[in-house]
Amino acid sequence: MQTQRETTAEARALRDTTEQSIAGIARFLQDTFSQRVVAFIAGIEDPKQVGKWCREQNAPRFDSEMRLRTAYQIFKFIESAENLHTARAWMIGMNPQLDDDSPLQAIASERYKEVMTAARAYLQGDL
Repeated sequence: MQTQRETTAEARALRDTTEQSIAGIARFLQDTFSQRVVAFIAGIEDPKQVGKWCREQNAPRFDSEMRLRTAYQIFKFIESAENLHTARAWMIGMNPQLDDDSPLQAIASERYKEVMTAARAYLQGDL
């Protein structure tokens, strides 16, 4: 059963993700994790492409945008219920619910539902 805190955090994260441009999302993720990590999440080889997205010189492919929006939404979900430091650590750390992959690795592999399930479990105190 979802708690009120979790539902509110999840709703805020969804609204924030929906309202953000992909350039804003790319900038946030680049500032939080690095250009190279954002390229990894997006599934591209050239990290400089991320800078172009941030400056709105071009836009990512659909699959890359999906990965970035998912990473942003889940980050904001954890951050909203916890804090920036905890959200960043959770996103890059090994997670037993994801076969010891980090949430970022799982998102890069398009395991979106698994990562959201792990995030919900974390906020419920199950991990």
